Amino acid sequence: MSDPVTASAHRRVPASDHVRHPSRWLLHGGRPLSRWLIRRRFAVRTHGGGHVPARGGVILAANHIGWSDGPLLAIFSPRPAHVLTKVEMFDGALGAFLTACGQLPLDRFSYDPHAVRTCLRVLRDGGVVGVFPEGRRGGGDLERFHRGAAYLALVTGAPVVPVAVLGTREPGGRASDVPGPGAVVDLVYGDPVHLGRQDWPRTREQVTRASLFVRERMLAHLDEARQRTGRDLPGPLAPGELEDDPYTGLILDGEEI
Repeated sequence: MSDPVTASAHRRVPASDHVRHPSRWLLHGGRPLSRWLIRRRFAVRTHGGGHVPARGGVILAANHIGWSDGPLLAIFSPRPAHVLTKVEMFDGALGAFLTACGQLPLDRFSYDPHAVRTCLRVLRDGGVVGVFPEGRRGGGDLERFHRGAAYLALVTGAPVVPVAVLGTREPGGRASDVPGPGAVVDLVYGDPVHLGRQDWPRTREQVTRASLFVRERMLAHLDEARQRTGRDLPGPLAPGELEDDPYTGLILDGEEI
């Protein structure tokens, strides 16, 4: 369920009142069938789903190890999630499908204020946004950590729920691998991180401090998830498998995120 806010919230800086909410019909209505189809190939176990608030805006922040992390986060999370996805995926039939599923294109190589404002639209409307702070698939150990999740939390006051993804890629696997028949994937949800809403202007130092705090909580949750499931991360990708991903902030209405 969503918990819509007043229109005035969309006019706060950065404003989201002129951005359309992404499509919801297939994201919401297609999840039961998607779960059934996926579970015919491999098992997906969710743990700690009760940590995801039942109402209001929520940011799901997950580690990123495999190609299927985003779809699984959208389909199996306790609430439907609009997940930030690299814009390169939004071509042709696949792009049309992702758009119908309400996923959010992100241009990683240019300033993309539209993507940020769309995230704010979803959160201020009481929806769920999924983000991968590492910015690209890799070892999933959060060694790299972008500031977007903390920024969205500071702007909207939405809690950040850490998610540990385990099993979407095997050790030595390729970035494009998907779980094989009979594989098991674990999605482990942790205690929400509440940063509180910070009115504009927010400084780079505030966002950086908040990001370090979120990363610390995510690392602790990742360790707990590994102990709980008895599983480990797959290790780093080979250098030739790593995608380019500029480690830069985004300037939006005078603030760096």
